[in-house]
Amino acid sequence: MNKLILGNLVHRPLRSIISAFAVAIEVIMILSIAAIMFGMLNASRNQQAGVGGDMIVRPGASNALIATSAAAADVRVADVLRKLPHVEAVSPVNIKINTAGSVENIYGIDFQSYNALRPFVFKAGGPFQQPFDIIIDDLQAASGKGLHIGDSVNVLNHTFHVCGIVEHGKGARKFIPLTTMDALDGNPGKAAVFYVRTESQPNFQQDVRNEILSTPGLENWSVQTTEELISQLTPERMPGFNIALRVVIGIAIIIGFLVIFQSMYTAVMERTREIGILKSMGAGSAGIVSVVLRETGLLAAVGVIFGVAATYLLRLLLHTRFPTLSFELTSGWVFSAVIIALVGALFGALYPALKAARKDPIDALSYE
Repeated sequence: MNKLILGNLVHRPLRSIISAFAVAIEVIMILSIAAIMFGMLNASRNQQAGVGGDMIVRPGASNALIATSAAAADVRVADVLRKLPHVEAVSPVNIKINTAGSVENIYGIDFQSYNALRPFVFKAGGPFQQPFDIIIDDLQAASGKGLHIGDSVNVLNHTFHVCGIVEHGKGARKFIPLTTMDALDGNPGKAAVFYVRTESQPNFQQDVRNEILSTPGLENWSVQTTEELISQLTPERMPGFNIALRVVIGIAIIIGFLVIFQSMYTAVMERTREIGILKSMGAGSAGIVSVVLRETGLLAAVGVIFGVAATYLLRLLLHTRFPTLSFELTSGWVFSAVIIALVGALFGALYPALKAARKDPIDALSYE
């Protein structure tokens, strides 16, 4: 039977290759979309954790998407927060979304106070010296044709000069002076969010929260710990995240199912006489079904192996071409993609297998 199965696959090499390739595409689609979407989400979590603040304070209702917050707070609120008990450092930050070329967050920072939260690790250059200086992280510097100290960068429709390259993971990939961002925004002396570093004991964070909310003018502000903010950056809380993921996975499953179904259905119709011979020699319905499903399983296994290998190759290529892109492949998603592809392929071959098993051996033998 094993020789028969291999012979069937070799007899129609193009169809076998296309079937295996369809399964591979299914695996690549599932793993790629999951790796990119979860990679972006986890990158945001890591960036926020890397700022160095223990708490995030901003006007208005609580919102995990802090990049959408308007710069509505006076930067002098930072001085008020610094005077509260158990507060060690406060940094006002303005955040803008830059859509020129690619969508990215630009942080407008007061360098001294932002660096006090957790010091920058400079790979080259140093802090701001001029109003239109910009600090970028090492991944941003490696993207595209590469950026070096002194190079020009277009940000928010203005030309900035790279003054420093830092280790990634500090909230954003590009930083400009807070005063410059406010001036470009026509809104001087404003900030969107305040990062607060408290004393090391965790119980002080609740004390600081109570102090902030009891301060006149700050009663209705949003006060979150960094852990609370990160806990909100989940697929369940991100609009459309799970829907988009399920849609792409569903499309991938349908593609694999239809290709396998068509391939095996055609194979069964072409091998009517062979099926009749097998049944006349005593092969039962279960044996015929087993032949078709084992043939499908072999095709699916080849497709899965190629799909997983191609996805890891894709990750390598993307990391080389787009260093800032987070592409996270996990063993859990690899396992899920393998199971989905194999089960989908077997279901696609189930009807053709049952059709083959129901063939009458007399009719099959007389088929021309």
